[in-house]
Amino acid sequence: MVARRAADCGAEARAERATAAPPGSLGAPASNIRDRSGQASPPKARQITGCTLHVPRRAWSASIFCEIANFQLFRRQYGVVDADAVLAMACEQVVERIAGARVVVASRSSLEIMFEASDFDACLAIMKRVRDVIGEIGFAMPTAPTLEIVIGGAAVSGIDHDEVRLVEAAEAALELARAERRDILSNVSVDGGGIDVLMLMRELPSAILSGQMTLHYQPKVHIRRQEVASVEALVRWQHPERGLILPGDFIAIAERSGAIDALTRWTLRQAIADQRILASDGHIMTVFLNISGMLLADRAFIDEACRLIIGSGAKIGFEITETAVIREPEKAIAHLEMLSRLGVPIAIDDYGAGLSSLAYLKKLPAGELKIDKGFVLQLTSSNRDPLIVRSTIDLAHALDMEVTAEGVETPAALALLSVMGCDMVQGYLLGKPTSLDVFRNYLAEERHLGAVANGRPTFHRPEAFWKRA
Repeated sequence: MVARRAADCGAEARAERATAAPPGSLGAPASNIRDRSGQASPPKARQITGCTLHVPRRAWSASIFCEIANFQLFRRQYGVVDADAVLAMACEQVVERIAGARVVVASRSSLEIMFEASDFDACLAIMKRVRDVIGEIGFAMPTAPTLEIVIGGAAVSGIDHDEVRLVEAAEAALELARAERRDILSNVSVDGGGIDVLMLMRELPSAILSGQMTLHYQPKVHIRRQEVASVEALVRWQHPERGLILPGDFIAIAERSGAIDALTRWTLRQAIADQRILASDGHIMTVFLNISGMLLADRAFIDEACRLIIGSGAKIGFEITETAVIREPEKAIAHLEMLSRLGVPIAIDDYGAGLSSLAYLKKLPAGELKIDKGFVLQLTSSNRDPLIVRSTIDLAHALDMEVTAEGVETPAALALLSVMGCDMVQGYLLGKPTSLDVFRNYLAEERHLGAVANGRPTFHRPEAFWKRA
């Protein structure tokens, strides 16, 4: 029985600690196990709720939530008592094998684990160790289903910190970890750039309403036609006190706080308004927006996006990642097909980074594939990257998609991409993300022509080499 195995494991651990370590050491006896109220708990497997250990305070504090995602499967297979014993066993093992860890049973299927470490990287290493320790429980139960573990947490530097804020950030990280199916540890300290994550989380909704957001535009240049084929709109936060905040510092915050819907709706409306200005200058081009996976399955957002695009007659496209589709694939793909039928172009962004499934590539109604810049930045100095890029271009063309290479920064990379038959390029060589006014000047002066013309090889390429004119 699982319960017997848990009890045996706990008894062995308690006996070993009692004989090998004095009270107050890292091998504290079971009498130090406590619940959330701080009261000592009887040393029975199902009643273990925490452990108080006396360890020196270190530079970083962390709180992580470890959840058994398939706990209900265990409960159906073994019953309530034995399923609860799995969590008790996990609690025992973490206390026994992670020095200085303090463990609380947060729910029927999750533990909250608190610890200190020397720096953020050390916190990450301990979080990985927790995963390994709990994962080994499954190996001790050969007939049980594999433990599906989800971990989300937060870490903060300094001894004097707000533990409530730390736990709130850890809970938010767990929600994101569930959605993205990966472990997440948020750094909620004020970093070198003065970014306080929880403060930004509180300020973001009002920032969207008060005009602190702005869009910057980066061109996508068609190599063969030597023209700006489309443009990507990238949101920026012009904070009145902290200055310019880049999306990498607040998009995840928007997703965790629920502000991503309002932020994306603002982005869509602003892109439509800016496109009218570009059209008045004679520049008719599609403006692409990045769409969070949290919104792809949201029918209310999709309906509103369709209404705005159809009502304005704007040329708007959406860039998505395959990871975003994985959240709720059936709904997401159905909504993308609906957008595609309305004439909204779909581009697969960051292809090759993280999860890249050929199954999703086949199912998604996309007309453009964007190769992640990680493969492009070292295109001329790597042996493998050119092979990966060339095969990806051929694959996309076979699926009737155009290809955009991101991160093009040198004429040599542009020339090689041209030879490979890449359709479009995007990167600092062609143009950095800029404000609308600067982008209008960029288009008026045709600044992209110099880079594209200089980067193209002069030898002939057969017509079949290109996806389309």
